[in-house]
Amino acid sequence: MSFHIPGTRALRAFEAAGRNLSFTRAANELRVTPAAISHQIKEFEDQLGVALFARTSRTMQMTPAGEIIFAATTEALSVLTRAASRARRTRGGMRLRITASASIAAKWLVPRIDEFMERWPEIDVRMDISTNVREFDRDDVDVAIRWGDGNYDGMRSDRLFDNTIFPVCSPTLLARRPLNEPADLLHHMLIHVAWSGQGVTWPDWRMWLLAAGIRDFDDGPGLHFTDSGPAIQAAIDGQGVVLGDSSLVADDLAAGHLVQPFELSIKGPAQFAYRVVSPVETAGDPLVSAFREWVLEEAAKTLTVATPPSSSFRRPSRR
Repeated sequence: MSFHIPGTRALRAFEAAGRNLSFTRAANELRVTPAAISHQIKEFEDQLGVALFARTSRTMQMTPAGEIIFAATTEALSVLTRAASRARRTRGGMRLRITASASIAAKWLVPRIDEFMERWPEIDVRMDISTNVREFDRDDVDVAIRWGDGNYDGMRSDRLFDNTIFPVCSPTLLARRPLNEPADLLHHMLIHVAWSGQGVTWPDWRMWLLAAGIRDFDDGPGLHFTDSGPAIQAAIDGQGVVLGDSSLVADDLAAGHLVQPFELSIKGPAQFAYRVVSPVETAGDPLVSAFREWVLEEAAKTLTVATPPSSSFRRPSRR
């Protein structure tokens, strides 16, 4: 019995709908209309002669037949994407696609990437900066720098940095309004980063001040951000004091854009860290291996200068 295999557009529509269990979310992901997704799925079902989804007014689930086709479709798209990536490299050029969040890219990776390109001038580097976690197969990505616990199925994950957190501010702010002891922070604008995810408690000002012996603290007023990068930039611009992650503020401390008024630091969740991640099956790819080796070297250099002792606070020296 002959069967007309759908094109990749229909397969991707079905895969997205099955993964999201929503035509609307699949449409948003693929940047098409829900009606287009519905049309593709209907044609696919007609070709198969079976229903792929069981729909009610409120929910959508895959049928047993849908689950069988979904597993095969996911595997087929993954194989095809990897083959296409390898085929592109036969053209003679060497292209490496890297994805990272905005904060680690802006404050750490981008200022160093020229060193990687000097070492490997034949590699064409394509950087995807996004708050969204990219899928290696679907989004055609070779390697990622992610923050997480490293428990990624089918992935090789190498730890780059721990999360060591301490206050930083601009030297001009410190000169204008000295910080002689932690209690002085209560008279400064505190910059907050609203972070949440994966059921993890992230260090905040209340935690740091408690570690410094300050219990009477109102964490309502202040300047609030949803990303570390702009929060650190606000501190550089003299707008307040921020809790900086050692890996993200290392360069600005070295350059004198920021100062660390107190030595006391607190740690982020032990199992979570910035990591360099790639699929197991491509971990040995020469380009991926070259980038991993380089980025681990750079991370080790950063750790030697970025991690302060976790101790009681110190008073800034007076001059």
